[in-house]
Amino acid sequence: MLYMNNVANIRELSGEIDELRREQNAVILAHNYQRPEVQDVADFVGDSLELARQAAETDAEVIVFCGVYFMAETAKIVNPRKRVLIPDLLARCPMALMLSPEDILESRKSYPDSEVVLYVNSSSECKALADCVCTSANAPQIVKAMDSDTVLFGPDRNLAYYAQKRTDKDVVVVPEGGNCPTHHQLSLVDILMAKSRHPDAELVVHPEVDPGIQELADGIESTGGMLRYCRESPADEFIIGTEEGMVYRLKREFPGKRFYHLSPPMLCPPMKSLTLDKVLDSLRGDRFEVRVSERILREAGKAIDRMLELSGN
Repeated sequence: MLYMNNVANIRELSGEIDELRREQNAVILAHNYQRPEVQDVADFVGDSLELARQAAETDAEVIVFCGVYFMAETAKIVNPRKRVLIPDLLARCPMALMLSPEDILESRKSYPDSEVVLYVNSSSECKALADCVCTSANAPQIVKAMDSDTVLFGPDRNLAYYAQKRTDKDVVVVPEGGNCPTHHQLSLVDILMAKSRHPDAELVVHPEVDPGIQELADGIESTGGMLRYCRESPADEFIIGTEEGMVYRLKREFPGKRFYHLSPPMLCPPMKSLTLDKVLDSLRGDRFEVRVSERILREAGKAIDRMLELSGN
């Protein structure tokens, strides 16, 4: 089905989605980086940690997950008896693909007494080898809670820097160069240009950005943390250093404040690949159901459950 981005079409698609959602007792979960119209049709919009909690707690029979594949896998792992659908099977996080199970096994050989903490932006096969997972909202808290003095952390080197700076642990990044291409491309020039255009604005960035950019920021937050930061800050203007879908969410939540993209806006192509007609097709035809083996459900589930326990779920 071809996607047509116009108001009439969005209303029609949203109406059909609402009808099927009620018929199937389905819940639609969407990440903050989704298209505006997908955020608007969702039952809940949030960051990775918030969405994992919602998936674990929902009474719906069907979960339609509007995010990238590892997020839908996580929803399946925390609620294995539910049907979990992802509207675009090819919505894959490039960073998650940078880490393999072999990378983890080899690193464990070099650091046999270390625990492994994996960013949720990783495959379920990798999570099954982890002692715990984390999100950008709780990475320092999770790393600090590990018993070992050295923690193997992957796949994002920038989040590893953020976590290590806030703990007394020795954090070893696996693999060394793992990063989110959307965030890692943000440059000092981008920041200086944005600050010159909006000198009174606070700079709030995601911990997936380069450490040099983190050091310049007024706030370093997960997307859920950005909502809290901007709500509580006395400032009226903010430069947002993360995927542009978050700017839409912030403008909707706080219409009395001003939020600015960096130029050019930061876009995550896999997140933006999900459209309303793909959501509708997913509900119409059970497309595409996420399947995870019993072994992975069990082993990855331990790491995810430990995160939820340590982060206060």
